[in-house]
Amino acid sequence: MTNIITYKGYAARVEYDDEDGILFGQIAGIRDGVGFHAESVEELRTAFHEAVDDYLATCATIGKEPQKPYSGKMMFRVSPEIHRKAAIAAELAGKSLNQWAEEALSKAIHS
Repeated sequence: MTNIITYKGYAARVEYDDEDGILFGQIAGIRDGVGFHAESVEELRTAFHEAVDDYLATCATIGKEPQKPYSGKMMFRVSPEIHRKAAIAAELAGKSLNQWAEEALSKAIHS
């Protein structure tokens, strides 16, 4: 079972609040806080779609570029030893370090 919902390139993780008896979520990967909630799965799907559509419409109305979840650019630090091993593994695979790292991350995500 997955608790991720997607629409128009946006995604949100769905959670359940037992005290209030509702399902709720917030669009992931953007700084603007856009949330939604409902009492059933079908209502939640509709509420999520409406939240995304309202967000996009509001951005258009005020002349703001809507935030996209991610650009595809990542920067992070690893130890020099991991960097060295990854670079060697990429070279031996005949790939750039970026190509090799993308494949490694994709495998980790899907396993």
